[in-house]
Amino acid sequence: MRVDVVSLFPEFVTQMSSHGVVGRAQERGLLAIHGWNPREYATGNYRRVDERPFGGGPGMVMLIDPLRDCLGAARQADAGPAKVIYLTPQGQRLNQAKVRDLATRERLILLCGRYEGIDERLIAAEVDEELSIGDYVLSGGELAAAVVIDAVARLQEGALNDSESATQDSFEDGLLDCPHFTRPVEHELGDVPHVLMSGNHAGIARWRRQQSLGRTWLRRPDLIDPELLSVADRQLLEDFLAEGGFPPVRTT
Repeated sequence: MRVDVVSLFPEFVTQMSSHGVVGRAQERGLLAIHGWNPREYATGNYRRVDERPFGGGPGMVMLIDPLRDCLGAARQADAGPAKVIYLTPQGQRLNQAKVRDLATRERLILLCGRYEGIDERLIAAEVDEELSIGDYVLSGGELAAAVVIDAVARLQEGALNDSESATQDSFEDGLLDCPHFTRPVEHELGDVPHVLMSGNHAGIARWRRQQSLGRTWLRRPDLIDPELLSVADRQLLEDFLAEGGFPPVRTT
């Protein structure tokens, strides 16, 4: 997979993406990240990439031509078709389903805005999709681009040392992940649940599923529709709530 990042600070994204799972994916030839700076495609003595907005108001707006020329160069750098994604708070909310879709593509071009944003005409002409990583505003799209890169990189086959890790992550099956424990077994902060040391694989799987259901119900109830739960999952959730003294499962 190839990811091109168009940004006034492309080195910021490439440096953040040189460590951990993303760095390992690059070392293994599973992912290639390339940075592009639109300032290099600007003209004039000052190589301006922004200008004041029409209609007045604070801030600056990124110019069309430097961005368009930079995007064109990025597209021509590789023959594969590229999906251009603009990182903006106004975009579709990024979730795991979208990450899985993006991870199957051979090429992505991530466009990072700055200042008050990008001239709308460039967005309409050159951008395929707008994505947001949350309902808040950052100084630019670079951190959002790094989030997208990290999320899609770990889904590349061979990026994780254990191929099962990604399938057990939060949101992969629509639920939050279950709790995890490691040594020591006994500690002043509490002991490891006995079932995890029992060697009973079916019992461990049941406990983990129950914990995922329970955690999701308590922390992100918007992710669970009780009417769509299987009979087995419904019973697990009811037992979880009963054991914890929580109210019974809502039915409407």
